[in-house]
This record gives sequence, C-alpha cells and structure tokens, in this order.
Amino acid sequence: MINVTCAIIRNEDDEVLVVQRGEATDHPFKWEFPGGKVGNGETEEECIVREVREELSMEIVICGRLPEVEHDYGHKKIKLIPFICDTLDELPFLSEHHDFKWIASPDLLKVDFSEADIPVARSYLKSQDVPAGIEKITKSESGKGIDDDKELQAMINRMMSMKEADWIATSAIDNPEIFKKLLDYSFSDDKKLAFHASWTLTKVCDKYPEIILPHLAQIIESLDKIDNESAQRSFLRIISLTNMSRIGTKHHGILAEHCFNSLRSGFSAIAIKAYSMETLYKLALIYPELANELAAIINMLQREGSAGIVARGHMILKKLSGMSGK
Repeated sequence: MINVTCAIIRNEDDEVLVVQRGEATDHPFKWEFPGGKVGNGETEEECIVREVREELSMEIVICGRLPEVEHDYGHKKIKLIPFICDTLDELPFLSEHHDFKWIASPDLLKVDFSEADIPVARSYLKSQDVPAGIEKITKSESGKGIDDDKELQAMINRMMSMKEADWIATSAIDNPEIFKKLLDYSFSDDKKLAFHASWTLTKVCDKYPEIILPHLAQIIESLDKIDNESAQRSFLRIISLTNMSRIGTKHHGILAEHCFNSLRSGFSAIAIKAYSMETLYKLALIYPELANELAAIINMLQREGSAGIVARGHMILKKLSGMSGK
C-alpha cells in the first residue's frame, strides 16, 4: 500500500484547484487533487506542503483533514490522505501536470477525476455542510449556548469550510462576546485554534470592517511577537484591507517596518509577503517616499519569487507606476 497525500486547495473565492495528468502517466488526462507520495522520515503534513510547492510553486496553509481513501488500481494499491488547504496563489506554475483549473465546489463531481479522487471530492462536499452546532450559536441572541469556552473552541477547531466560518462570523457581528473570544483565541498558543479563530476574524471584517478598528493598535503591536504564521497571515490580510487613515502615525511606522522586514526575509510565506506589499502600497499613498524602496524590493522578489508572488508584485508595481505618473 502506497501512502499518497493530496490537497483540496481553495482560493479566496472558495473555488477548488484541480490539475490534469499528462499523456505519459498512469491515468492520462484524468484530473486529480495535487499531491504525492509520503517520503521516508517526513510527516504527511510535511509531504503535502512539499509536494504542492514542488509541483505547483504554491504556498498552502492546512485547514483540516478528510478521511483516508484506499483504492486498488490493479497494478498498485494506494492510501490517499486528503488535506483541506487555503492559498493566496491563484496561478500555479505547472512542473508535472498538463493543465489546471479552479472549480466551484458544487461542480466538483462533474470533473473527470482519477478513481481514487472521486470519493475525496464527495467527502469534501459533505464536509462543507454546516453542522447543527454552528447553526445553534448563530441563532443565539445573547451568548446562550456558547458560555462554555471549551464548546466554542471545539467548534472553531472542527471548522473546515468557508460556510462554517461565515456562520460564526455572522454570529460574532451580532454578539460582541463571540467577537471578543475570536480575537482572544487568535493570540492563543494553540496554533490550530489561533489559525481558525483569526481566519474567522477575517470573515467578520469582510462583512463589517468597522468592528476591528478599536483593536488594530493591539494587532499591529503584536505582529513581531506572534509565532504563528497562519495567524499573522490573517492579521495582515485584515490590515491590508483597512483604510490606513484610520490607523495612527505611530502604528504606521511599526507596520511599515514589519512589512519591509517580511518582504526581505527568506522565511516569510508567500501570503505574508503579498499582504505586506499591499499594506506598504497603501502606506506609500500617505508617505510617497516609501514607494521607491517598495518598488526595489518587489523587483528583487520578481526574480526569485513564486508565480503567485510575481503576479501580485506586478500588480503593485503597476499601481506604484500610476502614482509617479500623477
């Protein structure tokens, strides 16, 4: 039995990435979820992150895991280990596959998948149903049913779909107690809880941007101290979508230094670099002297970055060029 990981990769529009195998493969021109064999000495999580990086030049964040699928192809038996993942990269650079496409979740079962991937697609669609517990807290008007911290934390940790995140986000907008807990959990030492809570917090801010304004100073001052790349990613996304005039001058300086350091670092994830670029562009609209430094760093990243960061960098450079043309 060969252990093989695969990734159900979602973009910010909640579409799922599928890739097409080439002609000279076991299953020519069939579609599949990207992934590969687990190597000696590596965990399944390490494997899927490595495979997606090698095959697609994409960075992913693991959000959850689906039941394993065993399948006998006749000439080989595999155990498929599926992970639900998020990404900011929308343009994979194909090194092994023939083609790719982003598919709306309801259309997944229309795809001509390899046999082992079909039950994975079904399992993913089933995981997107909103559990009764999530509906219960959304309908709560005064915190009833979520008084128990452990209950809410368990719900957040079990969360695997955009729909679930949206339901909890709606509840947080209506109920300040839930919002406060989401914010507190985002700083938790429990990395999974912090990631899921901060991810849900981004959905809250998408729906009601004003709600985060009183807390932006705390978030900005914490960026250098957070040892959780996923939570940093969520916080930087929230900041990148914020009107910079609503942030004080002191925190402009802290933010600019953090974002420039993230862009220069060889260890920052692609999503963190992308949100740092957007934040620095918005700061450059207020402080034009930042524009040249930002452009220089982006040009450097264009030569050595992934397809996703190159595409995002090109967009920012175009906007910076528009600034200088004014």
